[in-house]
Amino acid sequence: MQNHGFIIFSIFFASALPAFAADPFNTELMTAPIRPATNTSTCPPPAPLEHPLALADVVNLTLCNNPQTRQAWANSLSQAAQLGVSNSAYLPTVSANISGDRSSNSTTARSAGLTLSYLLFDFGGRAAGRENAKQLLAAAKASRDSTIQSIFLTAVQSYYNTLATQAALFAANKSEQAAALSYAASSARYRAGTATPADKLSAQTAWSQARLNRINAEGVLHKARGALANTLGLDANRTITLVEAVDQPPDMSFEQNIQTLIDEAKRLRPDLRAAEAQIRAAEAGVTAAEAAGKPSLSLVASGNRRDSAGLTSNTSSLGVNLSVPLFSGYAPTYRIRAAEAQVESSKARAEQLSTQVALDVWNAYHALMTATESVRTSDDLLASAEQSERVALGRYQAGVGSMLDVLNAQSALASARQQHIQARLDWNVGRVALAQAMGTLDGTLLDTPAYTKENSKR
Repeated sequence: MQNHGFIIFSIFFASALPAFAADPFNTELMTAPIRPATNTSTCPPPAPLEHPLALADVVNLTLCNNPQTRQAWANSLSQAAQLGVSNSAYLPTVSANISGDRSSNSTTARSAGLTLSYLLFDFGGRAAGRENAKQLLAAAKASRDSTIQSIFLTAVQSYYNTLATQAALFAANKSEQAAALSYAASSARYRAGTATPADKLSAQTAWSQARLNRINAEGVLHKARGALANTLGLDANRTITLVEAVDQPPDMSFEQNIQTLIDEAKRLRPDLRAAEAQIRAAEAGVTAAEAAGKPSLSLVASGNRRDSAGLTSNTSSLGVNLSVPLFSGYAPTYRIRAAEAQVESSKARAEQLSTQVALDVWNAYHALMTATESVRTSDDLLASAEQSERVALGRYQAGVGSMLDVLNAQSALASARQQHIQARLDWNVGRVALAQAMGTLDGTLLDTPAYTKENSKR
């Protein structure tokens, strides 16, 4: 009777286990990101969006709503579950069987049994399987972090591009106003008889061109806002307003020895960490393939109770089972060869990625250096162009200058404004691109000063 009670309890335990032990090995705790992407771990509500969005809001909404983010997280959770599967190999397996039959002479027989098996030794195959799953989980986490950083960069680019197009529209309006003022001045001088019809026509043409530029800038802004809404996972017709950071001088803390930056990137880049984890997983796969062709030793215990024709019998056994594979048609040999080839393939991919990381850092670093110098130069260019335009228009209104000088000065000022805006866009995106190339792109970057269009409002 004791054996029968033990069997019933074991069946109940096995059926109830998934209900209270959904993750008994706590594998999901191992999926936490190494470098959090943002300063918040919760997703903001998708609507409404009445308040202006700061850069952090844009990044958070993008990461929460982008399907690639959810897919990357799901992949890491799936691999964490595979690690749980490999960990289960260190626990015994228990199975129960219950059967009943009735013969033609109305004899009824019932039996219930319980079998326990526990692997004692398998030449490292079990450990290799767990190591393989552990490294594949590390690779999945690193790939997820790489995906998140790429989406992070896309969100930042969309944010600053929208601000830049807003600034470009503001600049186009300023140019249109200046052209209108020049046309008014030329018309006044023409009526006074101190200007030629050519001056008036040239000013009118410039004014029309300025209006056309403003109309085009409005169209570009509409497209940028639609692209931003799409990046946030919203319909393109959603109205989104943005918060602009205070304009600050460029942060030059990124200026370091380029070799130091490359070395740090090779240490931190998540895609390179994923490739290195793939190598270690492949090496563990070789060990597992080698162990699969070797003997294994298991502990086996079983108990059985049978009732038939009023007779009851109880049997039990305890022993060890040695399994020695003798010949499997050379399959283990080829599995080992395939695993070894996978190691070489993983190493080649990691080596190629390592050189690509160095190139990414090199390009991003020098792009940011160029953008920084462009920001400084564009400040001087805009200041001198504004002064030149004021002088030229003043001279013309005083009757001592030509309309050609005014139009040239206004054209130079419009160009300087656009270069001023582009330089800031390149710098804001460039600093994030360098962080992404370094593998250090996270929420702390959102707290650093950024260039906005404030200087464009001049």
